[in-house]
Amino acid sequence: MVNAIAQMLIDSGAIEFGDFVLASGARSRYYVDIKTATTNPVILGAIGKAIAETQEFEVVAGVAVGAVPVAVAVSLASGKPFAVIRKEEKEHGKSGAIIGNVRDKTVLLVEDVTTSGGSALYGVETLRSAGARIDTVVTVVDREAGAFETFASHGVTLSALVRISEVLDE
Repeated sequence: MVNAIAQMLIDSGAIEFGDFVLASGARSRYYVDIKTATTNPVILGAIGKAIAETQEFEVVAGVAVGAVPVAVAVSLASGKPFAVIRKEEKEHGKSGAIIGNVRDKTVLLVEDVTTSGGSALYGVETLRSAGARIDTVVTVVDREAGAFETFASHGVTLSALVRISEVLDE
């Protein structure tokens, strides 16, 4: 049985079936478009609540752009602050790679979709270099293409609201 978040994603068209070419050039029989789904406040609220109710943290963080709405939703659902990790460090104004206070805080990193885990691993490393304690990443959808193993090798647990195999088995 598909979980409630997975069903919302399917119903919204965020998980589509067909023949798709991914950014890597690989072909896939499904496409995951969480960014569009998170523009829907009902879906975004459900995602934020699901994560906030199952995790312990002081600050929630997301790598720009896709994970930022998820981090904001978790922040609103939990009443705890959020941080944004820039893809590129800003060199003007108040320079830095992170917006928000993460030093000496237990930080939960959220991601919209994980494949190999590269984007979120960048987030983990950036947070750690800023003095954050981070050992958990929560993704909305894990494509089950290596992210779990990538994070495990860096002492990080990956938790997924939806594993793509749950959807593909239906």
